[in-house]
Amino acid sequence: MPDKLHTKYVLDEREMPRAWYNIIPDLPHPLAPVLHPGTRQPVGPDDLAPLFPMGLILQEVSTERYIEIPEPVRQIYTQWRPSPLYRARQLEQALDTPARIYYKYEGVSPVGSHKPNTAVAQAYYNQQAGVKKISTETGAGQWGSSMAMAGAFFGIEVEVFMVKISYQQKPFRRSMMQAYGATVHASPTNLTQAGRSILAQDPDGLGSLGTAISEAVEVAASSGGTIKYALGSVLNHVLLHQTIVGEETLLQMAQADDYPDVVIGCAGGGSNMAGLAFPFIRERLNRGLNTRFLAAEPTACPSLTKGVYAYDFGDTVGMTPLMKMHTLGHDFVPPGIHAGGLRYHGMAPMVSHLHQLGLLEARSVMQTEVFESGISFSRSEGIIPAPESNHAIAVVRQLAEDCKQSGDEKTILFNLSGHGHFDMASYDNYLDGKLEDFAYPEEKIKEAMKTLPKV
Repeated sequence: MPDKLHTKYVLDEREMPRAWYNIIPDLPHPLAPVLHPGTRQPVGPDDLAPLFPMGLILQEVSTERYIEIPEPVRQIYTQWRPSPLYRARQLEQALDTPARIYYKYEGVSPVGSHKPNTAVAQAYYNQQAGVKKISTETGAGQWGSSMAMAGAFFGIEVEVFMVKISYQQKPFRRSMMQAYGATVHASPTNLTQAGRSILAQDPDGLGSLGTAISEAVEVAASSGGTIKYALGSVLNHVLLHQTIVGEETLLQMAQADDYPDVVIGCAGGGSNMAGLAFPFIRERLNRGLNTRFLAAEPTACPSLTKGVYAYDFGDTVGMTPLMKMHTLGHDFVPPGIHAGGLRYHGMAPMVSHLHQLGLLEARSVMQTEVFESGISFSRSEGIIPAPESNHAIAVVRQLAEDCKQSGDEKTILFNLSGHGHFDMASYDNYLDGKLEDFAYPEEKIKEAMKTLPKV
C-alpha cells in the first residue's frame, strides 16, 4: 500500500548511489555509431581527444553497465544530494484527481537545477587530465552556471557562449556565471569564425544553441589542446552522470511503497529525461513492467514529435561529429520562447533511439499552457518551477485529468529539474498576457531536411 502519511522522502548521504548507470548494455538494439564529420566513418577515442579528456571519452564509448562515481565527485554531490522526492498531495487536491503525483526535486542544488550532476563530474575529469580552461555553451543559463560553479570548485577557467536571446531575457543567470568566475558572451559573437559567419547572414539574429555550440567547439578545437570543451546534454557520458537522479528515486519510491505507472521529464537535449527515466527503463526491461515514459517538449521546438530521425550535426556550422537523432535540422533557429533550455534542434541519440524502439513517448505543449501549469504548481506546492520543468508539469496535469475522467488511481512521477527564481521576467510576461503560442511550421522542418548531411 502506498504511504498515506508522508509528503517528503529523503535518503541519508550513506544511501546515495555509488555508481552511474549506463543503459547501453541493456538496449534491445544497439545505438547507431557516431560518425566523423569529414570521413563519415565511426569515430574513435582519438577523434574526440581534441575536445574531451580521455576519462570522459572512455565513458562516452563504454559498454559497462555501472561506472563508479569518483570519491571527489561524490563528496561535492553531498552538498545537495540525495535530493528529495515529494508527494504532490496539494496539487492532487487542486486537480481533484485520484492519481498519485510524485516529483523528484533537483532545484536544491546550489545553482538550482540538475545540471551540476554532470558539470561536477566533467570538471573533475578535466582537472585530472591537467586541463586549465573549458569552453562551453548555454541556452537558458542553467548549464552555464553549473559549469561555472564546477570550474570554480576544481580551479578551471570557464568561457561560456550564451544564446543571445537568453543573454537578454535572463541577465541574472549571466551574473551568476560571472560570480563564479566565468567569462560570458552573447552568441553569436565576433570572437570566432563560426560566429562571424552567422552574423554575416543575420546581424540581428537571436542565436541558437547550435550556434553557441559551434563557437565553443571552435575555441576548444583551435586551441592546440590547451582548452577542452564541455557539453551539458545530448552525449552519452552526460546522460550517464544524470542517472544518479533515477537511482535515488527508485530507492525513494520504495520508501513510499509505491511505483510509477508513468515517468515524465521535460526534453530539450535529453539529459533531464534520461537522468530520471533510464534506471526505471532498466527495471521495465528486466522485470517485464509496463511503465510508460513520456518526454515533454515545446511545440516551438518539437524535435521528438515532429523532427526526422536521421544523422545530423550537433552544431550549426557542422564542426561536431554526426549523430543519429531526432532533429529539426542543424541550421534550425528557434523562436524566442521562454524555455531556453529546450531550444535545441536535436535530441540525445540514446533518447531518440528509445523513442524509435517504442519505449519512450513524446508530447509537445504550447507555451501558455506551460506557464499556466507552472502557476498552478506554485500555488499548490509552493515551488516556482523553471519554464523548462513546466513542460513536464503540463503533461502531468493532462494525465491527472485523464485519471479524473476514468477514475484510474495511477502513479505519476516527474522530474522537477530546476527552480524559476531567475525566470520571473518570463512569468511577468505570462501574467501580463504577453506570451504567444507558437507551433514550429511543418514547411520549415521540410526545408531544413534538405540541408541534412549525406550519410
